[in-house]
Amino acid sequence: MSSLPPCPQCQSAFTYEDGALYVCPECAHEWSPQATGEQAELARVWKDANGNVLQDGDSVTVIKDLKIRGSSAVVKVGTKVKNIRLVEGDHDIDCKIDGIGAMQLKSEFVRKA
Repeated sequence: MSSLPPCPQCQSAFTYEDGALYVCPECAHEWSPQATGEQAELARVWKDANGNVLQDGDSVTVIKDLKIRGSSAVVKVGTKVKNIRLVEGDHDIDCKIDGIGAMQLKSEFVRKA
């Protein structure tokens, strides 16, 4: 059995070493042996439109009218969103907006309240 760690992205056990990196043949993810899950998580910093650092639980304000795909509803400028949750991906804020419900926002369209 291999003593190499599983892939941090897809949890595949088929990782191998390539020089100074570990490589996953299933998802093609490469990482260094020194990078642990905690270090990789701390490396990601989310910032709002003004450059302020965002954290889980912050309140933000929408700075631009945002059309909701598949609906005629719009999130208006100045809408305050409380208790955000930061996630990986293109839309990096999970939240609930009063009157609309659960949705994801991009951090570039909000500012810290």
